[in-house]
Amino acid sequence: KDGKVNLLFVGRLEKRKGLRYLLGALGQLTLDRSNLRLIVVGPGNPDRESYRVISERNLTDNVVFAGRVSQDDLPRYYATADICCYPATGKESFGIVLLEAMAAGKPVVASNIEGYASVLSNEREGFLVQPKNEEALAEGISRLIDDPSLRLRMGTRGRETAENYRWSKVATRVADYYQSLI
Repeated sequence: KDGKVNLLFVGRLEKRKGLRYLLGALGQLTLDRSNLRLIVVGPGNPDRESYRVISERNLTDNVVFAGRVSQDDLPRYYATADICCYPATGKESFGIVLLEAMAAGKPVVASNIEGYASVLSNEREGFLVQPKNEEALAEGISRLIDDPSLRLRMGTRGRETAENYRWSKVATRVADYYQSLI
């Protein structure tokens, strides 16, 4: 916590995770904000397009690649985040990273894809935006940067939503369902 707004991306560095779109959004946001930092957590290497965006938009000082981190260290990254960003382009069966962010009380800006929309409600725990759209990502992030109370409200709602996905609650629902079939 050094006065910068920390954006957090957690995921494998695969093309379908959409990091290049988040970098493009960051490039737009840094045109009038110098206090932004994107922390990228996950295994792999950025694709060529991501490196191109970093270079062309002069984002080297705004992006930190943490690489793979242990499950024990991951909560520290969520704790330092102000906003969690998940710009996947599709083929996500479930938004576990969204739930992790929500459980940490962080607002989320994510692509409006089926797996993510099943976990996050637009304008409740965060914003669902059009996939592959840097401008939409930048707008959602900007709204949260400019309104700390909105970040807090969405983070609180996210924590409440994440409670519904605790294993004890999920196991009870599954057991109840099986019981109803007998």
